Amino acid sequence: MLKHHIIVFGLVLLSNLFYAIKGYAAMQAIEYNQIQLLEVKKIWDKAPHNAFTDLIRYRNRWWCAFREGQNHVSPDGAIRIIASSDGNIWKSVALLRSRTEDLRDPHLTITPDNRLMLNAAGAIKQGNVFIRQSYVWFSKSGRTWGEAIPVADPNFWIWRVTWHTKCCYGIGYNTFSKTVRLYRSQDGSRFEPMINDFNIPGFPNESSIIFSCGTAYCLLRREQDNALFGTAVFPYSDWQWKDTGVRLGGPNMLQLPNCQIIAAVRLYDRHTRTALCWIDTETGKLREAVTLPSGGDTSYAGLVWYNGLLWVSYYSSHEGKPSIYLAKVKIAMR
Repeated sequence: MLKHHIIVFGLVLLSNLFYAIKGYAAMQAIEYNQIQLLEVKKIWDKAPHNAFTDLIRYRNRWWCAFREGQNHVSPDGAIRIIASSDGNIWKSVALLRSRTEDLRDPHLTITPDNRLMLNAAGAIKQGNVFIRQSYVWFSKSGRTWGEAIPVADPNFWIWRVTWHTKCCYGIGYNTFSKTVRLYRSQDGSRFEPMINDFNIPGFPNESSIIFSCGTAYCLLRREQDNALFGTAVFPYSDWQWKDTGVRLGGPNMLQLPNCQIIAAVRLYDRHTRTALCWIDTETGKLREAVTLPSGGDTSYAGLVWYNGLLWVSYYSSHEGKPSIYLAKVKIAMR
């Protein structure tokens, strides 16, 4: 009788284990199928090299900014801005140039007084090194832009900025000293350092900051090391950093309506590609969710959540010369 009960108990345990594994597999399948690439199209390829994008929705239109030039690094780098009413037909509306500098990595935000703000950096070669200056431009139409306004300290490149509670935040990195500095501005044209040096080892540089319920999150690239995921609560002076587990480039983050955080990055393992990744805010780890059609010279994406879809601008050279692409991604909200 005892032997019979042991056998029955064992069968019950095996049955429960089977259904637990089956249920876990089903959950994994749901998670895997949570994100679906609906459409990708090339929207610009006029210059020999088209790269480093950003995307925004402003005054009921789409606006995409990127750098165009002869090469990945070339003295003729200019900022092209194209616009579209539906995301299908795009037209050039502005071109920002410098007589002396290679303008690089434009990013678009909307100010509290509803102006379009663009931030980028100008690079000029002096001897064997590049000297950089961060700039901002403002526009009420997206077509006509004011003069470039130099911001931050010389050679501190404020790579991307984020507006939060009427203040503008951005991390500037110095390519000589390999230090990173947190800046804040109340008007977008005068930036003051909040933290002079994060004292992060390696070569920290490009970053993306978002805010949620009083917490700031930062995805910070390190050139040859794994990226870091940082968190801080108001007043954002004390940061905790965790290893993301991956080496990446061109970071951008967006919080979805269900509070999940998704990132668009360049990944280097296996082959260079542009990917959308989930971020675990507790562990700081990144997990690839979907790979966009990409390869070679690629990444630097813009992210916008609009009408239940994630819209992604990025660049890639997988079809030849580096060109600008627009992807639409469906994400099932859990």
